This record gives sequence, C-alpha cells and structure tokens, in this order.
Amino acid sequence: MAELVKVTGMVISTMPVGEYDKRVVILTKERGKIHGFARGAKRPGNSLMAASQPFVFGEFMLLEGRSAYTISSVKVLNYFDAFRRDMDATCYGCYFLEFADYYGRENADDLEMLKLLYQTVRALCKKTIPYPLIRCIYELKIMAVNGECPQCFECACCHETDKLTVFSARYRGLLCEKCASHEKMTTIPVSPAAVYTMQYIISTPVEKLYTFTVSAEVLENLKNIIERYRSQYIDRRFKSLEILTMMEDL
Repeated sequence: MAELVKVTGMVISTMPVGEYDKRVVILTKERGKIHGFARGAKRPGNSLMAASQPFVFGEFMLLEGRSAYTISSVKVLNYFDAFRRDMDATCYGCYFLEFADYYGRENADDLEMLKLLYQTVRALCKKTIPYPLIRCIYELKIMAVNGECPQCFECACCHETDKLTVFSARYRGLLCEKCASHEKMTTIPVSPAAVYTMQYIISTPVEKLYTFTVSAEVLENLKNIIERYRSQYIDRRFKSLEILTMMEDL
C-alpha cells in the first residue's frame, strides 16, 4: 500500500495530462522539488481544481509512488489572489517560479528557497517596492541561497575589502580599484551604494529582504550587474524572462 506523506510547499508549474488530470511540480521544504499527479483536477467541481494552480501555497497530502506522487488532498494556506489580476506582477511571478524550478532538486533541503519564493510573491502582492527591484533582490538572493552568487564582500582577485569599484564577470565578482586598473575584459562600474545593497541582499534573512528601496541610479546599476552575471553563469533560457524583458523595455 502506498505511503501517505504530508509536505508544505508551493506549486511552481502545472501541465495537463490526458483529458482530466494535471502533472504538478511543487517546491517543498521537506523533499525539495517533487512531481505529482492531480487526478481529475480539470473536472468541474473537483476538489483539486483550485489547489493545482501555480503560486498556490499549502499543505499537500501525497501518495508516494515509484517515480512520482499522487496528490490526495490539499489544505490551501494562500492562493495569492491579490496579484493575479495584475498582468505585470503575474509576469514577474512566472519568472520567479521558473527560476525556482531551475534550482529545485529532489530530496534537497529547499526550505530557504521556498521561504524566498513565498516572501517574493508576497512582495508582489504588497506593491510597496518597485517590481524591478523585487526582481533584482530575488535573482541575487536565490543565487546566494544556492551558493552561486558573485563575490560582493571583497575583491574577487586580491581579497581586499576596500574601494570595490567595478564588477567583473570573468572574476565572478567585484574588483578593488587597484585590480580593476589591470583588468582588460569589460567591467561594469559599481557605486558604493550598489555595493552595500548587494551585500545587504546576500547577508540579510529572507524575511527582512523586501523592506527597502533604492534610487533609480542604484537600481539600474544592480540590474546591469545581475543581468551580466546571470546570463554568463546560469545555463538556462527562461521563456518567462523573454516576455518580462520585452515588457520592461516597453
């Protein structure tokens, strides 16, 4: 008899299977990224119809199979309805889900990543800080959680901590004034405020991340640095990011 397990997580993607079923991917704190089937979720009135949508956060009761789970029931804790009617917020949210899917692993400790995703979607709902800043915070923090963020606390070349003036993709981090003068590859100038902001994002607990704003100049600096780093070291073409980029350009 299949074992019944309880996990807490967020639905990060869904796919129709046959006429009535759905294949659901859930980021969980107990078992990392898991795949489950919601039987009959496309039937009108089915109890899993609303619970098998992207962004749904809750407690999932699952029957464990050999290669996937079957969703038995869901106690929904948050639908995040507040931002679903906002097309811009939804585009950002879909990108955040896709990025989480990229890093999610089966049987991994994904508690911090789940907390980050949850708090990020909450920030989209609250609308207290600009969406592009939410994106920068999320991108840098999710890379930090997974041990792949750029070096922002010392020179990536000589390890000095003072006068960090440029970002180098080749060295995967910031360079001090002295090392920057010898760097022949393309670098991005970085302001002291941008340095402080990146250090704050990396070192601050997830629950306190979305509590600040920055100037337009600092935001643009962050966007350029994170975009350069992500495009060079993240080996995934995010479909949702292409839509988001076109939207931001407009």
